[in-house]
Amino acid sequence: MRRSLVLFALLLSCHPPQGAETVPPPSPSALPAASANAGARPPDSGLPDTPRDAREEVLAKAATALLQEHVLAKPIDDAVSKEAFHILIDELDAGKLFLLEGDVQKLATFETDMDDELRDGNLVLGRKAVALLASRRRVVADIVTKILATPLDFAANESIETDPKKRAFCKSEEELAARWRGVLKLQVLERAQELEDTLEKRKHPKADAKPVDPDDAKREAAAEKALGDIPDTFEGRRDKVQKELSTRYATQFTRLASVDKLAPAQTFINAVNGAFDPHTTYLPPAEEAELGIALSGRLEGIGATLREQEHYILVHDLVPGGAAWQQGKLEVGDLILSVAQEGKDAVDVMDMPIGKVVAMIRGPKGTVVVLTVKKPDGTLKTISITRDVVRIEATYARGAVLKTKGSGEVGYVHLPGFYGESRKPGEHNATDDMRAILTQLTKKGMTSLVFDLRGNGGGLLSHARDIAGLFVKQGPVVQTKDAKGRVEVLRDDDPSIAFTGNVVVLVDRFCASAAEIVAGALQDYERALVVGTSATHGKGTVQAVVELDRQVPTHTDPLGLYKVTIQEYFRVSGGSTQLKGVVPDVLLPDPTSFVDSGERTLPHAIPWSTIAPVSFVKTPHAWKVPELAAASAARTRANADLATVAKFAKLMTERKDKTVKPLERGAWQAEHKRTKAELEALDTKKQDRKPLMTVVP
Repeated sequence: MRRSLVLFALLLSCHPPQGAETVPPPSPSALPAASANAGARPPDSGLPDTPRDAREEVLAKAATALLQEHVLAKPIDDAVSKEAFHILIDELDAGKLFLLEGDVQKLATFETDMDDELRDGNLVLGRKAVALLASRRRVVADIVTKILATPLDFAANESIETDPKKRAFCKSEEELAARWRGVLKLQVLERAQELEDTLEKRKHPKADAKPVDPDDAKREAAAEKALGDIPDTFEGRRDKVQKELSTRYATQFTRLASVDKLAPAQTFINAVNGAFDPHTTYLPPAEEAELGIALSGRLEGIGATLREQEHYILVHDLVPGGAAWQQGKLEVGDLILSVAQEGKDAVDVMDMPIGKVVAMIRGPKGTVVVLTVKKPDGTLKTISITRDVVRIEATYARGAVLKTKGSGEVGYVHLPGFYGESRKPGEHNATDDMRAILTQLTKKGMTSLVFDLRGNGGGLLSHARDIAGLFVKQGPVVQTKDAKGRVEVLRDDDPSIAFTGNVVVLVDRFCASAAEIVAGALQDYERALVVGTSATHGKGTVQAVVELDRQVPTHTDPLGLYKVTIQEYFRVSGGSTQLKGVVPDVLLPDPTSFVDSGERTLPHAIPWSTIAPVSFVKTPHAWKVPELAAASAARTRANADLATVAKFAKLMTERKDKTVKPLERGAWQAEHKRTKAELEALDTKKQDRKPLMTVVP
């Protein structure tokens, strides 16, 4: 077996990059083949078990070897085992809807054994945890069936805590049944309200409704028709929803009863991985294809990147040029509750592995997928999206010259990503496109530039270096450091500058990785003023992907992939982009401040750190950041639209923080109407505005 690891991808972005860049392989000891005798453990406290897969030992020892190359270089010991155990429990039952307190206590007897089991290649805890969860799911399936078989009563003055972090595991099955009754009541209230809103639209269609795309209108009509008759009374709608939920949960629990053979190993190993950082992960063969599609850069489906959040799937980002981005109804922060193919029943995605959800959403170009989502304000929406490949033109850099009163000709360039591995003539790549646009806009009279990196999730590191080099003379752009403390400096050696005027770089919380490198470098060189609604994403790490089947070619069954964090990025000033991201010089109100996003929200994220700065020459400039920030803050306070943005963010944050929801129908409806009225009062889309600038032809 080859001793070197095959590293074929440098993952630079939080959503699928346009290409991959290789890094030199680390050289740990060879991955061991399975032995005849794995470490045995004495009988434990009577927990159920599941059959052991023959690949378990190879995977466990591969994880042990690869984690030795992790950038943190920390030992796999009892301290890691304790962290991993809590991650495993959270992975099993983040919502505290299946396991009982006593179950967790039984599993806790393994709390300091995970490091030993990993080294021995006998993942006892993984097998017992998966078996225990399966048995508890069967219990809950019976509970849910019984609850939904009888009309729910919404007269009692009850409430439910919706934040799992604020509630404990139930002590008994009776307490668990009461919790599920509350969960189902809330779902019925929300869905019944959606039906009531649809019924109201049927009875009183708005005469002044804005025209919609004919295809959108057809899909919306089909989705509404699929709802069938909607009863006029709440009791009728309640019964309709309970029947609907009963069918969905029956399907869901049937699906959950089928456990993948590698689930115990994956659950165990990824709990240990999580104790190192959130980007180090094992992907079984079933999910290997998903990563291959991501690395290919071909995004066929709706063009959204998703993330697991407790029991559901969160829309983490929208890919520029993708179907969802073009349609505009699916938004960052939406929770996907169910997925349906056009004309077919919806499938509840609660507790479904993200790979399976992605597979359901992806499909041939031109077909329709129907998503039921919960918006950040708590409302439910049904959204039909026609699948498509990303419109490549929308992913390219674009620019224009804008003429404003008193400010002359201001250039504007939007760069959605760092694309284009090839530098062949006639083929687009981010660096050459940027250079051409800057030359073109300069000829049109551009005297200053707004460089928009908002939503840019990263891409090729070489383009990050070269694009930063378009604005500064030759010099260092970014540093990397590995587990052994070796530092490398990536430099721009081209002394030419494409644009010498003042530059403002726009960023937001979805600006990540390679985009953060560019923004950070231009800020360090004082070549640009960074303006944004928040600090950027904060992903300052490099992952290498190892094909395990190439390392153990004699193994008959596929093993999958392993992604391990091997390096960190550091700015030329010495600070990392990890966790903190790039902090804007000038802050603006953030309409998405209530959305949990960014590296800082991920558990066990690698902490921010510094290394020695490298020598570089700052760019002379006339502005003073404190004065500009103060002047901007004053204008922001006086601007009605920005004040509305701040009020909206404040309202949504308050709603998010208010995690206890009423279950008495009158109280729930009152809260719903109050929130709806507050949001409508803040709807700035209804206001007509005069253009502030014109585009120079």
